[in-house]
Amino acid sequence: MKFLENIINMKINGITGKELVKYGKQFNIDVSLEQAEQIAKYLRGKNIDIFNDNDRTKVIKEIAKICGPQTAKKVNQLFIMLTK
Repeated sequence: MKFLENIINMKINGITGKELVKYGKQFNIDVSLEQAEQIAKYLRGKNIDIFNDNDRTKVIKEIAKICGPQTAKKVNQLFIMLTK
């Protein structure tokens, strides 16, 4: 299981804005390319572990600042789905 967690975290820590937009559409989360680029810039190189509650909370708060609370709530639901 740890192997899969590492793969997911690596993907999140190196994600691009275009990939975020693509995944947003796939999971019905509205995010513009500009917002996605800002989120990707925030995530890139931070070594965030979405399986850690504190790390995930920080990411969600930052997403709320960039995209608003509704989008952050949807992303949090997606993260929770991925981490279970």
